[in-house]
Amino acid sequence: MRILGIDPGIATVGFGVVDSIGSRQTLVSCGVVTTPAGTSLSSRLDRIYSDIEELIRLFNPEAVAIEELFFNTNITTGISVAQGRGVILLACYRAGVKIYEYTPLQVKQAVVGYGRAEKRQVIDLVRRLLHMEQAPKPDDAADALAIALCHARSFTSRLNLEGGQNPCSTI
Repeated sequence: MRILGIDPGIATVGFGVVDSIGSRQTLVSCGVVTTPAGTSLSSRLDRIYSDIEELIRLFNPEAVAIEELFFNTNITTGISVAQGRGVILLACYRAGVKIYEYTPLQVKQAVVGYGRAEKRQVIDLVRRLLHMEQAPKPDDAADALAIALCHARSFTSRLNLEGGQNPCSTI
C-alpha cells in the first residue's frame, strides 16, 4: 500500500510517501510544499491545493494520512492552518483517495510507542524505521513521514480488519 502522509500548514505543508508491505515500510519520497510569505491567504490556499493534486498524480497513493489539528495557544495561526487542512482534504477527496486522520498522540504512540514522546524521539524513530542515513529535513517532512508510518502500523494491525469487524472484540 502506498501512503501519502501530510502534516498540514499554511506556510509549510510536510509530505511523506511510504510504501507499506506487511510490517515493512520503505521511504519513497518526502519534502514540503511552501507558500510565499506576504501573499494573500487565498493565493496560499490555491497553491496548496494545486501542489497536493500534483503529489497525488505523481505518487498515486492508495491512502492519505493527515494529522488532526491541535490548538494550543495561537488560535489565529490555528484558523489559517485549519483552512489549509480543508483544501488538502478537498484535494484528496476529489482525487478519490481514502483519507485517514490521526491525532498527534496517536502518531507518537504508533511510531515511538509512547504518546507523549518528544519531537526528537519521533524523528529518530522515523529515521531508523525507514533505514535513512540522516534524519528527514525539515521537521515538517519528518512529521509527515511519522503520520504515514502511523497509518501503516494502524491499518495493518490485526485488530483493524476491513469493515471494522473485530473478532476479538467483547462489544
